[in-house]
Amino acid sequence: MRTRDGASLQERIVALIHERGLAPGAPMPTEVQLTDLLGASRNSVREAVRALKALGIVEIRHGHGTFVGHASLDVLTPSLAFRVRSGPGGGIRALHDLVEVRELLETELIGQVAQSTSVARLAALDALVNGMDRDREADRAFHALLYKSCGNELVLQLIGLFWDVYHQVEPTLGPPEERTAEIVVNHRRIVAALRARDTRAAREAMRLHFRDVKARIARAEARSVPAPT
Repeated sequence: MRTRDGASLQERIVALIHERGLAPGAPMPTEVQLTDLLGASRNSVREAVRALKALGIVEIRHGHGTFVGHASLDVLTPSLAFRVRSGPGGGIRALHDLVEVRELLETELIGQVAQSTSVARLAALDALVNGMDRDREADRAFHALLYKSCGNELVLQLIGLFWDVYHQVEPTLGPPEERTAEIVVNHRRIVAALRARDTRAAREAMRLHFRDVKARIARAEARSVPAPT
């Protein structure tokens, strides 16, 4: 439903949140209040609120009411994973593009990290590398911890989003490859560069890490090309 100025009911509710300066976690006007404020039917308001809930913009707590959400990027994981998997060749090329975007982001950020990583954080990164042969989540935690010192919450959410989507779509690349030893070596190289506060070496280590990932995608892409008849 759109109003005369072209704004949808969802957009008007979002505008109301901003106009009132409602922070994440703050209670929203009730359904009845929204109906009066927006001049819309209760069914229309209810549908708009449900749509905003799916986006993480509002949060419905049963028995307590509706609150402003935190709009985490986690809600984008299913749609981005679908987009990647729906691409040509079962999404292998789109997966390469996803990894390339993540590489551009992380290669730039690692230069900042090389100048700001504390001794305690280096020790924590070492511990995560040591656990990578037993726990795949250690890889995700490593990259999250790596950029925590940047103080950029959006960066952390984006990297988490890309990591989750990659691992959801990874089965399209074929049977898993035994690469634990390579993964550990790559991550140790990154930590060593950070410990030396060597920006250039840190960026090169990150490029090598992603080079291995893209090489696996390239092998899968080559296998997916039909043989000439």
